[in-house]
Amino acid sequence: MKKLIASALALLCALFAGAQSKIVTDLVAGKALGCPQKYNVYLPAGYDSSKTYPVVYLLHGLYGQYSDWEKAGRMQAVADQLILSGEACPMVIIMPNAGDPDVHKYQNGYFNVKDWPYEDFFFNEFLPEVEKKYNCGGSKGLRAIMGLSMGGGGSIAYAQMHPDMFSSAYGMSAWLDNKHRAVRGERVEGSKLSLTDMSVREHSTIDFVDNASAGTIAKLKTVEWFLDCGDDDFLLELSVDLHLKMKKAGLHSELRVRDGAHTWEYWHTALFTSLPFASRNFSR
Repeated sequence: MKKLIASALALLCALFAGAQSKIVTDLVAGKALGCPQKYNVYLPAGYDSSKTYPVVYLLHGLYGQYSDWEKAGRMQAVADQLILSGEACPMVIIMPNAGDPDVHKYQNGYFNVKDWPYEDFFFNEFLPEVEKKYNCGGSKGLRAIMGLSMGGGGSIAYAQMHPDMFSSAYGMSAWLDNKHRAVRGERVEGSKLSLTDMSVREHSTIDFVDNASAGTIAKLKTVEWFLDCGDDDFLLELSVDLHLKMKKAGLHSELRVRDGAHTWEYWHTALFTSLPFASRNFSR
């Protein structure tokens, strides 16, 4: 308790001294994608580039872009409040870009598809560059991933495929598979949106657990999992399905079903749970 009070007082002093948190818009070359990619970075109050910070990768959804969490999700105010209260530790939050609101003209998604090797870009170029530039992460114990809808599914899939890289994964209203007709909808064969749909189906997080070997399950146990979905969300069945399969496989995951739908109001409030969850699971 004394440590929490001291941390809060230190942050208050930093705020009054003018050392407030900030969001920086930056650019990475995007060599694998063939074009530069913007991203946002949240730097906590009193950020000191000589210190190493834990990092959260906060992913946007379909029809979205890197600036959504700042503008629609109001994440800066939430992060400030949680860090000031001691519910979350000071952290760097990276908000990458994985598409464009015009999903028919531009490719979207967190997986490798034709002319869009996003997963290669994320792990081989983006992650190493931003962690070096902002002195954050650098190891599994100091790295977490979370996101909404397409980004929620991407977060869970990334942690499944790279359990050695993330301490926790949090999916909000997560698009985890394309099995259900209500999820697939009507898509034009061969369109850019169809490629996104296909990539989600091919990277089914539910099938991943079904097909996981004993060795893979052991690795997945080193990650903390959290699924958070509204009771009126059309993707709810997927979160429940994955949670039950993970439980059957011996994996511990949290499942929260709260009042709400597939909306920014829901994802904004989810930050009050997801950021402390990530903070608790960072290596101290």
